[in-house]
Amino acid sequence: MMAPSDAILTRLLSLHPRKIDLSLGRTQALLAKLGNPERKIAPVIHVAGTNGKGSTIAFLRAMLEADGRRVHTYTSPHLVRFHERIRLAASGGGKLVSEDMLTAALETCEVANGGEPITFFEITTVAAFLLFSQVPADIVLLEVGLGGRFDSTNVIDHPKATVITPVSMDHPEFLGKTIAEIAFEKAGILKRGAPAIVAAQTPEALPVIERAAARLGIEIQLGGQDYSAREEHGRLVYEDGKGLLDLPLPRLAGRHQHQNAASAIATLRELWPDFSHASIEQGMLQAEWPARLQKLPAGDLTDRAPWGSEVWLDGGHNEAGGRALSEAMADMEDHSSRPLILICGTLATKDTAAFLAAFKGLAQEVIAVPIPGEHAGRTSAEVAAAARAMGVAAAAVEGVGEAMDYLSARAWIAPPRILIAGSLYLAGAVLEANDTPVR
Repeated sequence: MMAPSDAILTRLLSLHPRKIDLSLGRTQALLAKLGNPERKIAPVIHVAGTNGKGSTIAFLRAMLEADGRRVHTYTSPHLVRFHERIRLAASGGGKLVSEDMLTAALETCEVANGGEPITFFEITTVAAFLLFSQVPADIVLLEVGLGGRFDSTNVIDHPKATVITPVSMDHPEFLGKTIAEIAFEKAGILKRGAPAIVAAQTPEALPVIERAAARLGIEIQLGGQDYSAREEHGRLVYEDGKGLLDLPLPRLAGRHQHQNAASAIATLRELWPDFSHASIEQGMLQAEWPARLQKLPAGDLTDRAPWGSEVWLDGGHNEAGGRALSEAMADMEDHSSRPLILICGTLATKDTAAFLAAFKGLAQEVIAVPIPGEHAGRTSAEVAAAARAMGVAAAAVEGVGEAMDYLSARAWIAPPRILIAGSLYLAGAVLEANDTPVR
């Protein structure tokens, strides 16, 4: 049976002819009708970037909650249920918004909007602000949905801090055909008077962000220059102008997470120079972010994999995400050698070849699958052809379960390491099919 919130969300999808139409005007108009709840929420840390936004927020939340702070969080997209996007502060740590609270907020926004054109993301972002205004908190962690300058989260005029994670090619149809153009959109979240923490950037992106900061009179804290993190003897050494921190490696797997953790730490130390070392350490060990190099537990899907296999899940879908994943897989290979099999499905709007290129010489085979649901995905035959074009063996099957069966029909000298990646939509479907909860 459809939940009440699902029925409303379905109606909201029909309010605008385009799924994405970047603008602040519609969001601002609806917020005004509701008494501007975005002005009544706790101080905001606003996070933009191409890759690593959600992971950086996961580290921030874990560290802040370890320090006893009450934290609201807004992220997107969701994997299985919309409720994942809105996490409300609660004693002992934030909780996903309840069905009753979400339904009430959506109904209020729907009535106030009065059927006017508005995108799904805009009206649901307004619902998040409304909820954040109703529940006390110490801080709000706000993730940009797409871009930054005209993203509906960018109605916050005076954030406590802004963070820009690494910028790379993604969504060129909306943000620009070059990294410099995309960086300009991301830099749109920078605000006068708000500290800016900027992860290490490419030579194309950095000057654009620096110029935007200079126009606002902001000094940025730059990853790799003003703060850094490196692994030494199984520990993470974080360093900035305030000194060194000796920390455990983050719970989230992959070297790229070291830099996401560093950006989170730099943000907290910029805002609160005496922020607790113990809280940072605890946050490193407790941060969770589903479908980001998540090792899947036993379930309906993983039980169909070859006996003894490792099954990993990631929502990575662009060229930079492919590189980060391949580096993580190579590190795992160095530590424990296994054949690597990539189960991959991608959207039609993504550069599938660029994503797959990172796995050439590393993956033994690509098993191509379609993305379930109504998403505009590439066919499994198209993904398999892209893999073969770069010299990687590939097969096309009907779904992830069928891919597991296909692999289980073989005799393996060593059980494989299986990575499922290529789309967050695919990742969400896998979590649902495996009955792996997202909390």
